[in-house]
Amino acid sequence: MVVEKLAEVTKKWFDENVEQFNQEITNEFLNQAHLSPQTLSQYRSALYHFFKFVHDQCGNKSITDLKPRDALRYQNFLINRNLSSSAVKFKRSSVSSLCGYIELYYSDEFPLFRNIYNKKIPNPAASKRHEKVPLTEEEFFNLIEVLTERKEYQMVAYLLFTYETGCRRGESRQLLRDFVNAEKAIDKKTGEEKPYYFTSEIRCKGRGKEGKLRKFPVSEIAMEALKKWHEERGEDDCPYMFVKKTKEGKVNQLSASTFNYWCTEIFTEIVGKRVHPHLLRSSKATNLSLYGGKSIDAIQALLGHNSPDTTKIYIVKDGEDELDELYE
Repeated sequence: MVVEKLAEVTKKWFDENVEQFNQEITNEFLNQAHLSPQTLSQYRSALYHFFKFVHDQCGNKSITDLKPRDALRYQNFLINRNLSSSAVKFKRSSVSSLCGYIELYYSDEFPLFRNIYNKKIPNPAASKRHEKVPLTEEEFFNLIEVLTERKEYQMVAYLLFTYETGCRRGESRQLLRDFVNAEKAIDKKTGEEKPYYFTSEIRCKGRGKEGKLRKFPVSEIAMEALKKWHEERGEDDCPYMFVKKTKEGKVNQLSASTFNYWCTEIFTEIVGKRVHPHLLRSSKATNLSLYGGKSIDAIQALLGHNSPDTTKIYIVKDGEDELDELYE
C-alpha cells in the first residue's frame, strides 16, 4: 500500500491564501499557553493541511460556514491517500479541538456554530501498517555487540541509555553530557549507594510548555557506554550527550529524526527486522514483564505512565501462553 504523502503547507502559503478569519482563529488557537512546543508544531501542521483542503475544495470558506459533510469529505480525502488511522485521527482531532475552541470562546459571535466533527462521523477503522515485534534481549545485545565492533560508540550509548530508561526519542536527545560525572543514587533510608544513577530533570510528554519533568534511572552498563562515548568524542562546546558535527566543524545536538535514521537504516539491517525508536521502549517493557518477571507497577514507574492500563499496551504477548494454560 503506497502512502500519498501530503505536501508541506508553509506559513507563507497559509498567510497568503487562507481566508482571514481562518488565519486569525488558527493563530489564536495555537497561542494557547498550555500547549507544549511539540503539540503546537503538530497542531500547526494538521490545521495548515486542513485549511489547504478547505481552500482547494471548499471554496476557502470560513470554518464557521463549514458543515459536517465537509468534515467527512476531508476525512475521506486523508483516508484515500492511505494515511494511517492514527494520522487521520490526529488531524481530525486537531480540527475538532479548534471547533471546540470556537464554540467555547466565540459563542456570542457564532451562536449557531457546532463542531463539524460530530458523533455521527465515524472515526477511521484502526489499521496497523507494521506488526509490532519487540526485540528480545538476545537481539538487542547482539546489536550492541555489532555496533561496538564497528566502534559506533555514540549509537551504542544511545541504545543502552534509551533501552534501559524507556526514554522516547525526544527525551533521549535532552540528556546532558555532564551526566557522566553523576554519582550513584543514594538510598534515603540506609544511606547506601543504589546500583543506578539518576539523570537531571528531562522534559517528558505532558501538558503545558514544561510538560512532565522526570529524572530517569540509568544502569551501570548504560553509564559505562555513555562514558565511553564521552571519551571518544573529545572536547567541544555542546552540552548535550548525543551530537552531530557539521561540515564547518560545529557540534550540535542531534535531531530526533537522526534516531529514526539510525533505527531504520542501520539497526534494522543488523537485527533483520524493523526497528524504530519507540520499539526500544516497548521491548524493554515486554522483556521486563515476560522474561524478567517484573510487576506492572515497576514497569509503569519506569515508563512514567499515569495508568497501568497504558503500560500494558507496551507489553506485547503472542497469546499462546494464555492458551497453553487452558490445556495444562
